[in-house]
Amino acid sequence: MAYYRAVGSIPPKRHTQHRAPSGNLYYEELMGADGFTSGSSLLYHRAIPSAIVDATPWEPPEATLTENRPLLPRHLRLHELFPGEEWKRADPVTGRRLILGNADVQISYVVAGEPSPLYRNAGADECVYVESGSATVETVFGALTARQGDYVLLPRSTTHRWRPDGDGGTSAGPASPTPESAVSEPAVSASAGPLRLYVIEARSHLGPPRRYQSAEGQLLEHAPYCERDLRGPTEPLLAEGTDVEVLVKHPGAQGAAGTRYVYPTHPFDVVGWDGCLYPYTFNIADFEPVTGRVHQPPPAHQVFAGDGFVICNFVPRKVDYHPLAVPVPYYHSNVDSAEVMFYCGGDYAAREGSGIGQGSVSLHPGGHCHGPQPGAVERSLGVEFFDELAVMVDTFRPLRLGEGGLAAEDPAYAWTWSGRGPTR
Repeated sequence: MAYYRAVGSIPPKRHTQHRAPSGNLYYEELMGADGFTSGSSLLYHRAIPSAIVDATPWEPPEATLTENRPLLPRHLRLHELFPGEEWKRADPVTGRRLILGNADVQISYVVAGEPSPLYRNAGADECVYVESGSATVETVFGALTARQGDYVLLPRSTTHRWRPDGDGGTSAGPASPTPESAVSEPAVSASAGPLRLYVIEARSHLGPPRRYQSAEGQLLEHAPYCERDLRGPTEPLLAEGTDVEVLVKHPGAQGAAGTRYVYPTHPFDVVGWDGCLYPYTFNIADFEPVTGRVHQPPPAHQVFAGDGFVICNFVPRKVDYHPLAVPVPYYHSNVDSAEVMFYCGGDYAAREGSGIGQGSVSLHPGGHCHGPQPGAVERSLGVEFFDELAVMVDTFRPLRLGEGGLAAEDPAYAWTWSGRGPTR
């Protein structure tokens, strides 16, 4: 992320004295990526940011992964994971249930009604898609408003807390933006609904694909979004408190481990910061789709990238305009990757008859050819517009199933192309 921002009170020159009106010296923290050879920010704290008074083990949510064997396409119904009013007792961090994962990326899902504890992921960048509902994400950099259709990008080691809004309801995806909302405000439905979050954790750093950027990091004219669409904190967030707990997830010998730190003062004590490393939101309604005379391949829909995987959007759009075009995807084999599609709004015509609907995830592993359901190709001929909304993750290593994925699986999905079950 190379887009420079400055928020709050900072001195004229970095690494020089910066004092409060009382005369006390602020404590400078350099938060930097890749051994301080990549993006970084300077934060100015009222108290020493490294001071702790206690540290005890903490167990993060269940992270066991099970091999996809036999190798099958899978359909996971995520809305079945938090039945009834169970979501009202869950929070957006400790309530997460692991769906899929490998050494590069993990995907979790949570429906939450309670505020999260203060939290810091020291082992992964997080990209959190807000399927429905809204929240305030309080961070050491300042607060972000997270609304339906937003991606929330949280660099690793960002101390933050989720505070859900709303009191229930349902939603069918972000509303189509008006010209004003497309450039100024994220799309949001009239019903706040429960806070439903699709959480992507990246072992690498995560950001816009390099092909969208200049050598200096500016988003180029062919990119499907620009810096104006990225919404970062606008003012400091200051809080008081003593003996404040922060849950830290970090790498361990058997995967993820956790530590509960206690700080003598509240970590939200940053009076100002500047740099190119910070949390921000991007609304899916601000993504400008690429279309053509014939069907466009998945890279045309890419929005973010990390090492070993990419994230793509499929948004409402006009479709192929060649007179003989076939608008739905052709059958395809991901010879280098597994494809994960999260269906979060609209009407996904290519999957009609498969059982897939709002809140579904499909996993199509490398080594398995997949594509439209029977009859979808014929039904799509002559269609000019697709009203669909989906978030896709393509990984370049095989994916395994988490406990949440196993609990939400539709066992009939693999046979929906043939209409027959196993012959054994």
